[in-house]
Amino acid sequence: MPSNFKSIKEVFKKERAFAEIRRLVDESEVVVRFYEIFPNLLKAVVPVSCEKKILKLRVENPAWRNELKFLETEIIEKINEYFIENRVNKIRFIG
Repeated sequence: MPSNFKSIKEVFKKERAFAEIRRLVDESEVVVRFYEIFPNLLKAVVPVSCEKKILKLRVENPAWRNELKFLETEIIEKINEYFIENRVNKIRFIG
């Protein structure tokens, strides 16, 4: 094997050309893994999208939406701890 050989994983993680794809993968992973982090919210919340570190959550019940708004900082911290990096800065609750 040549000495300058790089694995696909290494190229994907380090090459600037893949930065936008990495960002999209990271953001979509927040939505995909949301219920792994918060299994107790399965019936109350639907993760919609995560763009520019803003997580959009659909919450139909106004009481739940209000309660989750008070817990926003804790939810963000728990998500970022789960991924061991800053993936979410803000949550937008939509009805």
